[in-house]
Amino acid sequence: MQLLVIKRSGSREPYTREKLRAGVSRACSKTMVTAEQIDDLVEAVENELAADGKREVTATNLGEIALAKLRNLDQVAYVRFASVYRQFRSIEDFVAELHSLTGQGASGAKKSDTERSTATISGTTDGKSNQPS
Repeated sequence: MQLLVIKRSGSREPYTREKLRAGVSRACSKTMVTAEQIDDLVEAVENELAADGKREVTATNLGEIALAKLRNLDQVAYVRFASVYRQFRSIEDFVAELHSLTGQGASGAKKSDTERSTATISGTTDGKSNQPS
């Protein structure tokens, strides 16, 4: 039985292992994740999809399954993959995901943590902008 992937546009295309593997490999580039670990992850995703027994899966659901596996494998690869599948549009999206990954949760971050993150991103250490007034 052929699994179909429902893309965000609503179009359907056949699931291909190579496409999932390529996406995971890109996320894992320059990390300590091995080719064997990537193959194992893809296999685990496929096993989960097969156990589900559905003939169609959304691209988003496919990405979330892969993310769940990546989360335990490599945090940098996880955030890279999440930025694509969750379509991050701003630095705040990255910061919220990092808080989630570290267990702080977006709403659980202290103001000083948020200020520190913003200061680091803007290249300052005192929380003030280097931009001229």
